Amino acid sequence: MSSINLKKIKRFLLIFFLFGIVNKNVAQVKVHTDMRTANWNIIGLRYDKELTPGKWGSVYPAALKALNNKVITLPGYMIPTRVGSRFNDFMFSIVPVESCPFCGTGDIPSMVQVKALKPIPITEKPIKLSGIFIINDSGDDRSEFFLLNAKQL
Repeated sequence: MSSINLKKIKRFLLIFFLFGIVNKNVAQVKVHTDMRTANWNIIGLRYDKELTPGKWGSVYPAALKALNNKVITLPGYMIPTRVGSRFNDFMFSIVPVESCPFCGTGDIPSMVQVKALKPIPITEKPIKLSGIFIINDSGDDRSEFFLLNAKQL
């Protein structure tokens, strides 16, 4: 092998190595706290099923129906649906918004639409809420799950 080719290969490897280090540091994803609790696991039991040929709908197992109209507590992350710094109405998830709940492997995690009693300041940190859990099985375009009269604990 000629010394020119060897120099080119070494230069290429050095650039490739350095790019790999820089790219690795830039592309790191923050690890978030896992918010799974018994209530989140039960909410996650909802699944889709073909009810009649060509018509799909949600199925709510008995354990999930048992939470309907009950006061429950959920830890999680705020996902705003509009611009602002304090919210009465927002989505709530076990993963933060920067984790992109629609990306990655597995299913999209369950989300709950929150209707709070008083505005809650936006935060990227996990919070804990308590409220009346409602299953919206009407088939309309609203969220399937609500946490009404919610308050931050």
